Amino acid sequence: QVHLVESGGGSVQAGASLKLSCAASGRTFSPYAMGWFRQVPGKEREFVASIRWSEENTDYADSVKGRFTISRDNAKNTVYLEMNNLKPEDTAGYHCAASSTYYYTFGYYRLSREYDSWGQGTQVTVSS
Repeated sequence: QVHLVESGGGSVQAGASLKLSCAASGRTFSPYAMGWFRQVPGKEREFVASIRWSEENTDYADSVKGRFTISRDNAKNTVYLEMNNLKPEDTAGYHCAASSTYYYTFGYYRLSREYDSWGQGTQVTVSS
């Protein structure tokens, strides 16, 4: 059983920065990849970024590329999402997820169905 807990969300002005954290626990925590997704009520969950747990691959949605950075600390079982130059359209609930499936094609981790553990989320609100 993997337990994921996000933190670091908040309400900020456009142009500000936030750094989200996702702490994982559980005896069997050994993912192949971690991802960040975001969701606005009434809309589908949207891929934000992903990272392999043991390799250097990262991937970003076009809408956040160049502004957001995903990273991890394997020793702390924690993945981060550093968000810079935030925009009102970044407003959403941000969820981290862990995938126990290995895909050679890293793009598969853009799909929410490829993740089997999810956190409850942390809200990010960006005002103009």
